[in-house]
Amino acid sequence: MKIILLSLVVFVVIEGIAQNKTLTLHYPNDSTNVIDISDLDSVTIFICGVSKVYYEGQTYNTVQIGDQCWLKENLNVGTRININQNSTDNGVIEKSCYDDDEGNCDEYGGLYSWDEAMQYDTTGGSRGICPEGWHIPTIAELTILYSEVIGSGNALKEIGQGSGLGTGTNTSGFSAFLAGYRHFNSSYSELNIIGHFWSSSLDATTRTYTTHMYLNSTTDNIIFHIGIWSGYGFCIRCIKD
Repeated sequence: MKIILLSLVVFVVIEGIAQNKTLTLHYPNDSTNVIDISDLDSVTIFICGVSKVYYEGQTYNTVQIGDQCWLKENLNVGTRININQNSTDNGVIEKSCYDDDEGNCDEYGGLYSWDEAMQYDTTGGSRGICPEGWHIPTIAELTILYSEVIGSGNALKEIGQGSGLGTGTNTSGFSAFLAGYRHFNSSYSELNIIGHFWSSSLDATTRTYTTHMYLNSTTDNIIFHIGIWSGYGFCIRCIKD
């Protein structure tokens, strides 16, 4: 069986019948590309910003920001553990929910230690707990995101998140929530104040500590933190391979 998978922001026209079929891709820059699909058994078309991703009982929207395709929601997958428990390498994806409330995972996504999110792989760009065909962004990919929104954290925040100089506009469509975090000493903190997002990259200097991006409720800044312990529980936002 031959299958073609397309991941493009395009207008698609399928023409012909039987053994004489073509797929015409019309791109935003007015160029076109005609593909012979006569010998294909199926065609799967994924259009970022339109197509949804179905994963472990959850539905995720997608958003195109520059050349990157992101899930539009924080990942919410796995079995909830309470504040007096820590995730372990046991073959079961384990998440924390702010205040041990499953409803907070439904609204803000799960909070994961870096090791659990990466499924105990230390390779930058690994799939980790993301759906197949997606991965946890590297710090380089988060830096590209930063450039696309010209360093504006407000452009990444969902409307209603933040206040004053930090009021979210969501002009990017990224729809970030200020989901707080789980502290490594078994407490939750800063819901609706800060949103933390793991990268899959280790600190390039020590190769021991991790890196992440965070947004604050009162500023327009996007901040990168290099050299943080992996035991914190942060959000995961997946990017397409």
